[in-house]
Amino acid sequence: MEPTTTIRDHLERYLKREQMSISLFSELSGINSGTLSNILNKNRPISMQQLDRITVAMKLEAGHFYELYIDECFVHATPDWRRLGPFLHRCAELDKLDCIEEVIRLMMDNLSYIPLLFDVAEEFYHAGKWKPATLLYETIAESEKMQHSERLALCQYRLFKLGLTSDQQRNVIIAAQFEYYVDRLDERYQLDALNELINAFGALHRWNKVQELSDKLKIKATVHYELNGRRKQEETKRPIVFYILYSYLASGSAHYHQKNYHTALEYVALYANNSWVKDPDEEERVVMNQFQEWAEANRYIYKLMAGQFEVLPDYLEYISTKENEIFPALCDIVKAALHYNQNIDHVLRDYQSYFIYQEQSNRIGKVSSQVTDDRYLRLLLDLGAYYLRKDEYHSGIRFVLDSLKFAIEISSGRGMLRGVGLFEQYREFASETAKQEYKMIISEVQKLNEEKVGFADSYM
Repeated sequence: MEPTTTIRDHLERYLKREQMSISLFSELSGINSGTLSNILNKNRPISMQQLDRITVAMKLEAGHFYELYIDECFVHATPDWRRLGPFLHRCAELDKLDCIEEVIRLMMDNLSYIPLLFDVAEEFYHAGKWKPATLLYETIAESEKMQHSERLALCQYRLFKLGLTSDQQRNVIIAAQFEYYVDRLDERYQLDALNELINAFGALHRWNKVQELSDKLKIKATVHYELNGRRKQEETKRPIVFYILYSYLASGSAHYHQKNYHTALEYVALYANNSWVKDPDEEERVVMNQFQEWAEANRYIYKLMAGQFEVLPDYLEYISTKENEIFPALCDIVKAALHYNQNIDHVLRDYQSYFIYQEQSNRIGKVSSQVTDDRYLRLLLDLGAYYLRKDEYHSGIRFVLDSLKFAIEISSGRGMLRGVGLFEQYREFASETAKQEYKMIISEVQKLNEEKVGFADSYM
């Protein structure tokens, strides 16, 4: 296609080739014949709706002329938001991200378009059109990086949420970048943002950061509750009491993973207590009941990790009627058994079906996929170590190899290092088939480490 060829040129050639009159094309396209004449005579610009109708009438693929449209309407003519807005929406529908990227790059010369582009980004975000939304947020954030505005902070928050994946190394970078902006967010977003940052850093085992952010969440949520009471549902994802209780739970979890079991139990008492909640409504009661369940479950596991294995039968009886508690409980029971060299074969037989990855949820909502990924990887590694310690080499090696595959899938350097260490320790007991599989896995690990230079070292 020659650079000087216009959409009008293509239309004229089509009409001539098909020996079609303007009136007939008008019927096919649904565009008034007078309007078509004005378009062909360059007396009228082409709207997005007209462009799409012309494309359909010419029996071409949707979006066929979009690159030309950019050139004609946004490069060699003064951009008009009446055309630009619909163009961005249509490109998002057709997944023409290259066209969106080109147009917004052109628009950045005129800062007056930024609020309009931000509004479109928010529309895309709430409609689940995340790829085009990401392009807009990234461009706006770059243009406003020196402004310290709430809009910049919200762009960074959206990019943080959209950027989280199963890739743990990438999540480290994304979480660290966003943390700088969390205090600049409008108050109505801060509680959810802190909650999500805590989940991200927790999945990455950054327990000091979890503790720091939990303290911040507790202060902000408590002040809000004391001053304003119950916030309207549309302003935060959950009732304010959730964020206060969650700050205690996250702090307790941080202390638990740092082996401060006594302090962790003190936090359990804090999120088990809801006597301070004023006239709770139904939604708040659901939240309170969930935290009381978590408190009861965590009392058991913290005692187990403190060496009090006499509570295991009661813990198993407790989770037997609570489907959502079984997977996290199993992860911690295996960890405790491994730490204290306890036999839990009967538990593993009863709950073998939970060795397969599944999304997790509770009565409040879905559990963060990053948290579930981290738990599942730890479960595979601990099961491998548990069976290897019992000289059940076939099962142990199988779990170690599965853990390495999953560690590669989520780019967990920590998981790879531990998996490699376990396999090398018990290599002499592995079958030749397992050794060949391990060799292939190691080549994948090396390849990943070359792509993300030194990423494994950052977990040591």
